[in-house]
Amino acid sequence: MRRELTTVAVTAGLTISLAACGTSTDASGGPTSGGSASAPGDAGATGKITWAACTDLTMPDGQPATPDASLQCGKLAVPLDYAKPDGETIDLALIRIPAKGPGERLGSLLFNFGGPGASGVDTMARAVKAFGALNARYDLISFDPRGVQRSRGVVCGTGKDMDAYVSLNTLPSNEETRAKVQAGTEQFTRLCDKDSGPVLPYVGTVNAAQDMDRMRAALGDAKLNYFGMSYGTQLGAVYATKFPKNVGRMVLDAPLDPSVTLEQRTLAQSRGFQQAYESFLKDCVSQGCELGGSVEAANQKVESFLNKMVVSPLQVGDRPLTQGLASTAVAAALYSKLSWPFLESALSSGLKGDGGALMYLADTYTGRRPDGSYTTEMSSFPAITCVDTAERPGREELARTEKAALKISPLFGSAGAGTFCTPWPVPGSNEARKINATGSGPIVVVAGKGDPATPYQWGPKLTEQLKTATLLTYEGEGHGAYLSGSKCIQGAVNAYLIDGKVPDKDASCPA
Repeated sequence: MRRELTTVAVTAGLTISLAACGTSTDASGGPTSGGSASAPGDAGATGKITWAACTDLTMPDGQPATPDASLQCGKLAVPLDYAKPDGETIDLALIRIPAKGPGERLGSLLFNFGGPGASGVDTMARAVKAFGALNARYDLISFDPRGVQRSRGVVCGTGKDMDAYVSLNTLPSNEETRAKVQAGTEQFTRLCDKDSGPVLPYVGTVNAAQDMDRMRAALGDAKLNYFGMSYGTQLGAVYATKFPKNVGRMVLDAPLDPSVTLEQRTLAQSRGFQQAYESFLKDCVSQGCELGGSVEAANQKVESFLNKMVVSPLQVGDRPLTQGLASTAVAAALYSKLSWPFLESALSSGLKGDGGALMYLADTYTGRRPDGSYTTEMSSFPAITCVDTAERPGREELARTEKAALKISPLFGSAGAGTFCTPWPVPGSNEARKINATGSGPIVVVAGKGDPATPYQWGPKLTEQLKTATLLTYEGEGHGAYLSGSKCIQGAVNAYLIDGKVPDKDASCPA
């Protein structure tokens, strides 16, 4: 789940880059499409996926990558508008890593890594080893959801337009800053409408869930086995609501509570990031922090540095590192405790006048490539989020949200909090916020106590809404438990996905 800092958002989980997939013959010599397995209540006719070698994969910094020879990529055509099933179609990009183990193949395991707006093709290509135990029995599958990257990715202007947008300052919280954020947001949404208007009404989670049922059928699976992270938990929950009888084994890690309002989400995430930031400072100080000898001193130094950058940004090459970009960089590093040492180093360098490491964090966060172009993530996020809610907060509500967010966190509250859906050019719907998977098989929800982006309380709430889920708690820090390095969490999730063993009620794993 991404969190908006100005009116833009920051990515949760693994950072992504653009990759392209070939769609010719199956490089493995195996079958070129799934079977025709289709369960009652599926999303429609079974399409076909032609698999081929993946091409033009990139590293997180946008540089070309050499793909693993086992990777296969393909496309599946689905209706742009499910109300017109015989009308215009959209090609969804998929990636597959065939099962490698000697044991019985359990079918396909479909992944969504979050966002909304993260490219599953790019992320899966770099996550092969992380899911090795699951790949022994499953074909690992992921995809670019509609409106993302190769699947008619939403575009909002040029690279220079995106530079201006993501560089917006959010401090100090005054009318001047607020007006600039509002103007920047309105310009951004006009560009989205201009460049991607025809696809904007159709990129929501309900349509994406129907796409997943088309994938299930095309892959030849009677049931959908699914692993969703962050926003991917909402996508999985919506799928389970629409197609409960088609749910196989489903894990929802770093859960989002779809029922929360935009205001509640903003405040919960402000609180979550502030908690993670304070934990980072405490950890830093306990190990001899360059930022200061106490939490108070370190915090004061960081706040002073960010406030100074409002009027005196650091020059990094030919680009200014603004306060907005520096704050994005800080948030980026709070998603995982593993990145805290790099954050300390980046801030220490920034205090000495070198903003290179902070700019790197911000760029990988926003999807900026070395050539100045962007992935679609910063554009896909508001496009999907704002179609998934009918809320369009007015000025009074936004002012109330901002005031409350700043009280929680002067750094992560920021001017313009919660504004990005107000000027969005197409209306939204609340259908993706209504969850009830009654009739499905058991679902496992995994929630972390120290998760900054999807606060822990959302885990029990999503579990309750699903009706058929069991909650597994992780006591540690970071966004997402499975990739935190916890052997306990990985063992419990693997036991469920491979052997069907559901965790005990109220099960937990230590940090």
